[in-house]
Amino acid sequence: MRVGYELWHLRNDTVRMFRATAWSNGSPHDSGAGYGLKISQQDRDRFFHQGWSAIVLHLPGQGPATSQLSASFWRSCTELRSAAIGRWLMGNGLAPWPKGNPPVVGLQRTGDKVFSVLTSANQ
Repeated sequence: MRVGYELWHLRNDTVRMFRATAWSNGSPHDSGAGYGLKISQQDRDRFFHQGWSAIVLHLPGQGPATSQLSASFWRSCTELRSAAIGRWLMGNGLAPWPKGNPPVVGLQRTGDKVFSVLTSANQ
């Protein structure tokens, strides 16, 4: 699932959207553990605050999921990890994916520590 590149670079006071790529630790489980969404370091610095220990992601058709932000998130591991994200990816046929071709979704900051996941179906 890929969406136009232009979508991810819309920036103004009301639109806070950016892209995320599905991520796997290489050993995902049927429970959804081992999956997440990877964001760029630039978007991490733009849309996230170092004082946050967790964020809430609203997943289409599934509802809210919490992702803990580890210390490594602020160094080089910019993945939002959660078994709920993995279950959502698998439940929507987005995981597993062909090697080297993970799906891309949008993220929109909708509040303090709150983001919505956007796909081509829910935009």
